[in-house]
Amino acid sequence: MERRGRFAEASDSSSSLEDLYAEMRGPMIRLAYLLTGNGAVAEDLVQDSFTRLYERWSDVQRPGAYLRTSVLNACRGYHRRRFRERSHFTDLVPDEVSTETPAVLDALARLPYRQRAALVLRFYEDRPERDIADALGCRPATVRSLVHRGLMTLRKAMEP
Repeated sequence: MERRGRFAEASDSSSSLEDLYAEMRGPMIRLAYLLTGNGAVAEDLVQDSFTRLYERWSDVQRPGAYLRTSVLNACRGYHRRRFRERSHFTDLVPDEVSTETPAVLDALARLPYRQRAALVLRFYEDRPERDIADALGCRPATVRSLVHRGLMTLRKAMEP
């Protein structure tokens, strides 16, 4: 509980973009990594999100929330592009997962994006349903459903 309060308070009350960058870059890269499964892609998406925030800095009232939503949207766009690439160039785009990736991340990577995002926001960032619903643009009941379905799929994938 303390982590959530400190995290939200600090990210939305930062006085400058530099402060926000210093504070939020690491957590946003971890969030993007959990959603994409690729460290280099995660860093690029977060950097692009900070760039978009910089362009709108004077208009944004809650920069931490804006940044988080921007990272989530960038990850969603990444998965859409990947899906299109796979469907058009099935022979050229490998679907393997690195042997260094833990089994949980492998199973998480196989989930549909919205389920993965709901699980990461709920259990990694310890966000309440209302925050997750706002970030994903859905109702809290949908968040509960996404989390439930995601957990059921993960359990099936992790069974021996």
